[in-house]
Amino acid sequence: MERAIRTNIPPRISARSLLAGPGWAANTLWAAIGIGVFVLVWTAIALQLQNPVLLPTPAVVLEGFYRLLADGYLVNDVLASLKRVFVGFLMASAVGVPLALLLAYFVPLRRLILPVVTLIRPIPPIAWIPIAILWFGVGDKPSFFITAIAAFFPIFLNSFFGGMSVEDQHLNAARSLGAKKVSLVIRIMFPSALPMIWTGLKIGLGQSWMAVVTAELIAAQSGLGYMIQMSRLNLETAYVLVGMVTIGVLGSLMGAALSGVERYVLPWKSK
Repeated sequence: MERAIRTNIPPRISARSLLAGPGWAANTLWAAIGIGVFVLVWTAIALQLQNPVLLPTPAVVLEGFYRLLADGYLVNDVLASLKRVFVGFLMASAVGVPLALLLAYFVPLRRLILPVVTLIRPIPPIAWIPIAILWFGVGDKPSFFITAIAAFFPIFLNSFFGGMSVEDQHLNAARSLGAKKVSLVIRIMFPSALPMIWTGLKIGLGQSWMAVVTAELIAAQSGLGYMIQMSRLNLETAYVLVGMVTIGVLGSLMGAALSGVERYVLPWKSK
């Protein structure tokens, strides 16, 4: 009886076993340790410099975060940046995915358009900012354009190669059953290319998020990029770092959200 009772006692879980174990608990613990070490190194360097203009301590940055959050400036800038990112991202997705699948299926269209895409793709999004200002002025519209350009090429290229990777036997089997060209693209190519399309969407969202900050540094009067630029001019380095940390946190959360949705869109990949 005593032995049976003892066997029902759960084993002790040590930090070492958590670090070595699989799953979210170990990943979370490793992430917490990594972030803690980073903050300690940051604090040590800031205390050594003793110049908050060059590098404020994490405590000063945290104080600046609470101050901007209480004043409402940070929330307004975050919402402005998120709006520009998602509008540009949706524009790029609505154009990039269908165009890529059409080019993967129709050879004449591919030969006509793909060289143009190949020519434009190496141009960095920041190089489009002067053109965007000339075309759309200053405000949301040039930022929409820049974020769409940044997200378009990763989405297009991954979708295109996903469409090109569809096996001919699947298309021929669908043709033998009477499928038309539109049905082949929508019902055969799109599901087959969806894993690579989703990869392109994740990369495109990250590129769009980075591009919006660049656009806001020059072509906007709100947003996190604009806040960073104004704080730099005023030598408020703590606010600059608040904007940078906010960008990093939001970018990580958006990537995690897409990875979470991927489990439902592509359930076979998680098995």
